[in-house]
Amino acid sequence: MLKKKKIIITTNKKAKFNFSIKKIFTAGIVLHGWEIKSIRQGKINISNSYIVSRSFELYLFNCNIEPLKTTNLFNFSNEKNRNIKLLLLKKEINFILKEIKKFKYTLIPISLFWKRSLCKIKIGLAKGKNLYDKRQDKKNKIIKRELSRISKKFKI
Repeated sequence: MLKKKKIIITTNKKAKFNFSIKKIFTAGIVLHGWEIKSIRQGKINISNSYIVSRSFELYLFNCNIEPLKTTNLFNFSNEKNRNIKLLLLKKEINFILKEIKKFKYTLIPISLFWKRSLCKIKIGLAKGKNLYDKRQDKKNKIIKRELSRISKKFKI
């Protein structure tokens, strides 16, 4: 049986810079037909979005999906930034909610991808980084880059 690769649609580049991610989950998304068509053309932005729980269900807020110009079903002005329901197992949702309460974590979207013909989202339990953490990460990145240059030069 052949395994199909995951095709990444979009990633949240701010997530790894602003947050330290503790655990990653994969969730399904409830979407309308026109949203799927827009996502296939890459007209989605999850960089400013966040995830909130309401009555033991998780919702993706502030996810901007641009409607296609060819679709003229109705006015998309209020549908553009609607709250999108995420599909997870009950056990996973309970675990996430306990972690949020206990350790004050936040839920952030990391990336959106296709798995076969289904659109999935990677969400992460994360804690916000302080300014000094971000500086340290930048320093570590520069050090790794320099080490790789030196090792290439001397072929170690």
